[in-house]
Amino acid sequence: MKNIFKMLCLTLTLGFSALSNAAEEPLKIGFVYVSSTGEAGWTYTHDQARLNLEKVFGDKIKTTFIENVAEGPDAERVITQLAQSGHKLIFTTSFGYMNPTLKVAKRFPDVKFEHATGYKRAKNVGTYFDRIYEARYLTGVVAGYMSKTNVIGYIGAFPIPEVVRGINAFTLGAQSVNPDIKVKVVWVNTWFDPAKEREAANSLIDQKSDVITFHTDSPAAVQAAEDAGVYAIAYHSDMSEYGPKAQLTAAVHNWNGFYEQRVQSVLDGTWKSEDVWKGIASGMTQLAPFNEAVPKDVVAKVTALSNQIVDGTFHPFTGPIKDQSGKVILPAGEVMKDGDLLRMDYYVEGVDGKLK
Repeated sequence: MKNIFKMLCLTLTLGFSALSNAAEEPLKIGFVYVSSTGEAGWTYTHDQARLNLEKVFGDKIKTTFIENVAEGPDAERVITQLAQSGHKLIFTTSFGYMNPTLKVAKRFPDVKFEHATGYKRAKNVGTYFDRIYEARYLTGVVAGYMSKTNVIGYIGAFPIPEVVRGINAFTLGAQSVNPDIKVKVVWVNTWFDPAKEREAANSLIDQKSDVITFHTDSPAAVQAAEDAGVYAIAYHSDMSEYGPKAQLTAAVHNWNGFYEQRVQSVLDGTWKSEDVWKGIASGMTQLAPFNEAVPKDVVAKVTALSNQIVDGTFHPFTGPIKDQSGKVILPAGEVMKDGDLLRMDYYVEGVDGKLK
């Protein structure tokens, strides 16, 4: 009888020990990056948020990141490896990861996935992005005031709605203060290729662009602007260290708060698939500090516009808005609906060039 009692106690002790160890095991979180973490750019902003998670949650979590993952089959392989190795929350941070993420999620229903910039969801796949078009509009206002040639250069990665929306928002902002502005667009068909980005920037500078901006990942365009003695509006992160004279400001992502909320919801057991799209009001979208070259009255006007976006009294896509052909896309006084913003496939008046 004593032996049976001892065995029962031992079994209970081992059981409680196993439960205790399981409870103490950190949440494994994986991140998939399309480019290197670097010191600036899109991937850099996500990795800064990952590092912030480690500071906030300490030993409650363990993070892993895999960088320079090509969109397509390679992404599916990497996402699968993370799911197989015990990662219960996986952030896939590029548009082209959308379908690979959904395919892997179907095979691992107990894993939570968050896909940046996508529009397809599942029970265990959420989507997220920031309303960076708000900051794009504001930086367009800055560029409109600062340009002397009335020509602004814009480097685009791929002609998808996300990128086109940014081009249009920037153009609307610039033309709101300078109707003579023309925005020239060069497509490089890559998210990250510093050589191509710099070549595109130099081409735009040769076409009399005295302000350069971009929707790519590296600071190459800022560096080209610095070398050429023209201005730049950076994107993704503050890139002023690469062009202290050139960079006027930057449209910046801040994922810290969102990542904290999603991790906490997994830890709490309250996570659910959502589509998150927040902007300046939430802090998810920001402007980098202004260069001293930007006049104080311009800074004040941009700050006032930003405050209006926050309080809801101004929306960057408010009519009248016309496309390149002069067709009215949005009547005067109307605000564009989110659905129309998300499927944008045309240039507004003021963009010089054809949309591929």
